[in-house]
Amino acid sequence: MIKKLDAKKLYRHCDPKSLGFKTTDDLTPLNDIIGQERAVRALELGLGIRDRRYNIYVAGDPGTGKTSIVKTFLERVSAKEDQPPDLCYVRNFKDPYRPLPLQLPAGKGIQLCQTMDQMIDGLKMSIPAAFESEEYRDRRRKIDELAVANRAHIFELLEAEAEKRGFSLQRTPIGINAIPVLDGKPLTEEQFQQLEPKQRQKFEKGQTEIQPLVQEAIHEVSSLEEQRVEQMTQLNQQVASYLIQPAVSKIKMHFTDQADVLEYLEDVAHDLMKNVDQFFSESDDDDSEAKAPSPAFGEENDPFNKYKVNVLVDNTHTEGAPVVVLDNATYPNLFGKVEYRAMMGTLISDFTLIKAGSLHQANGGYLVLNADNLMRNPLSWEGLKVAFKAGEVGIEDASSLTGQTTIEGLRPRPIPLDVKVIIVGSHYLYQMIESYDEDFKKFFNVKCDFSDRVPWKANYVKQFGPLIKKRCEEYCLLPFDNTGVARVVEYAAQLVSSQQKLSARFSDIMVIAREAVYWAQQADKTKVSVAHVEQAIEEKHYRSNLVEEYIQEMIEDGNILVSVKKTAVGQVNGLSVYDLGDISFGRPTRITATVFMGKDGMVDIESEADLSGKIHTKSQYIIKGWFGEMFASDQPLSLSGSLTFEQSYGPVDGDSASLAELITLLSALSGVPVKQELAITGSMNQKGEAQPIGGVNDKVEGFFHVCAAKKLTGNQGVVIPAQNEKDLMLHRDVVNAVKAGKFHIWSVKNLDDAVEVLMGEKPGKRTRGKFPEGSIYDKVNERLKSFNKGLDGASESEADA
Repeated sequence: MIKKLDAKKLYRHCDPKSLGFKTTDDLTPLNDIIGQERAVRALELGLGIRDRRYNIYVAGDPGTGKTSIVKTFLERVSAKEDQPPDLCYVRNFKDPYRPLPLQLPAGKGIQLCQTMDQMIDGLKMSIPAAFESEEYRDRRRKIDELAVANRAHIFELLEAEAEKRGFSLQRTPIGINAIPVLDGKPLTEEQFQQLEPKQRQKFEKGQTEIQPLVQEAIHEVSSLEEQRVEQMTQLNQQVASYLIQPAVSKIKMHFTDQADVLEYLEDVAHDLMKNVDQFFSESDDDDSEAKAPSPAFGEENDPFNKYKVNVLVDNTHTEGAPVVVLDNATYPNLFGKVEYRAMMGTLISDFTLIKAGSLHQANGGYLVLNADNLMRNPLSWEGLKVAFKAGEVGIEDASSLTGQTTIEGLRPRPIPLDVKVIIVGSHYLYQMIESYDEDFKKFFNVKCDFSDRVPWKANYVKQFGPLIKKRCEEYCLLPFDNTGVARVVEYAAQLVSSQQKLSARFSDIMVIAREAVYWAQQADKTKVSVAHVEQAIEEKHYRSNLVEEYIQEMIEDGNILVSVKKTAVGQVNGLSVYDLGDISFGRPTRITATVFMGKDGMVDIESEADLSGKIHTKSQYIIKGWFGEMFASDQPLSLSGSLTFEQSYGPVDGDSASLAELITLLSALSGVPVKQELAITGSMNQKGEAQPIGGVNDKVEGFFHVCAAKKLTGNQGVVIPAQNEKDLMLHRDVVNAVKAGKFHIWSVKNLDDAVEVLMGEKPGKRTRGKFPEGSIYDKVNERLKSFNKGLDGASESEADA
């Protein structure tokens, strides 16, 4: 059935009055999602199941606002959930290379950090003061005096024993020497050797007897010194304990229900007691008996650094569960890192240099990742799967995952992983990951599909105003009146070439809205109306259509041959679309066919020149199938010919020229001319039924521009498949031309309808094996018969020869 379309069918208008407001100032900003019910239900399922296998992959085309919509949805859901705990890392006094994580109620992490700092600052003042008190000095003096007296008594007894045996004792830094005495005078070595042998033997015997006594005295003095040091240490610890224990107990009172914190504080108190001398500098007490041990890893600068609390994640001001969006998922950004400082030609670190990753920040909440970026960081993806499997997240050097040798450093203990991960990416990437990574489905059991379009329904249309209102408030833009919003709605339909759908690529829609504000401001207007939106659309097209203009000029100058008047045999105006990314446009393409006697069949020149894509090649076989069924049921199909897109120098693909190519061939065989005032686009099947195609608006507008440039005659137009009627959202120039009767658009349901429009007569239907005499199909059939007879005659002549 042939239908000549009325101008009202070429564009769907949005009635500004149906929007229910005069300007967007009357509206409340949109806090909802336009359409996407399927996606919302998938999100609700994935977020509702608290299982680390039920993470979510959000799939959709770029520009549909997937990430912002997911973030908005998550913020709404997370606001109803509990605050997650703070995360801190502290020194592990039993194994300094393995810092301990502490998870505390929100706000308690900062409290622990501050109270620990306050305690150390207080002890730095109170402990030295206590050790400078008179009471302490008296007790220490008594210990020293007792030790000195006991030591003196031991030496007195030793000297008495030595004197009995004729010796005097001489104390040196390396020991005690027994020196022989004769007539009250100590003997030199030379004098000793000049003694009588008998007297010398007597001294030697005495020296042998006194040596054990000297050793025993040295041992007793050493024991006395150990006792003195122990008593001094006990005194120091007693004084320190009097100050340290109450200070630690005061902190414990705030964390009575945190067993791990209480255990940590016990370790802190024990270490403070053991290393009380770290509160004194060497100049304060050069004789300090209990020197602090050598500093641990990374503590060369400050011995009190080990008592600090490193608050990695502070959720004090977090309302509900956290929502973290990570655009660059490098391994350190995702899993955290341990930083190093250069000192004395080496790298040092400590637990205070541990930095949180997004997994730590999002723990207890939600983490949104970009799929493309994540897959560009394979270590991050592998680490994420390891974290899912183990149910915990650690902080380690990324090179350790590859088995490379790393410098010796900290290995913080991991924390339990409680996070819902949402990956946002394309459909293609989802299929690739699912096909090639067997672990993917184990941890991402929910796919959330975002459509790039929503139905044109009243409830969705009415949400455009609040959406624009929201953007106007965010960026302090001029308000829109209802005509401006209505035109934005129509533009959303134009983006998807449909009278029944609206584009869900709101980023593209908001670009036009933002530019419309600019043009309204340039015109000194206080609100944006339809004229400003229209200008923004036209200006955007103008910025990008340089190539389109070049091609149009080449057609107008006759460099590209396109005829829009009269008729021609074996020649049809087909329509093609150029997609340059930021713009797409249509242009007519001359399709020609030649036929002659032979057995080679129809040659598709594009295929022979390797310029044909697979879909276009398939369409050629479909044409041959229809042709064979129609004309070769009672005779062999013998002909030769060629079919081509003239002045086409690049790849050709798609099947939208199937109707045009077949009509070109029918015209060449029948000799019936085709109206060059018309162009046609449409696919077809082997039964001759017309099938819808893409880019119908670009194609119609492309031919209209050529006709307008060469002057409209009132007979020109385009033939499209009937299924594409609902896709028409044509430029107002085309609509106005159709309304004025200067341009026309027909829709057809099959090849016969298309032949009738382009060739001006019905093609004819086979009845009892015959076509109506003189019909187009009859002329084609007779031409084929003449080819067969000619071939048969040629074969007989060759046989006779």
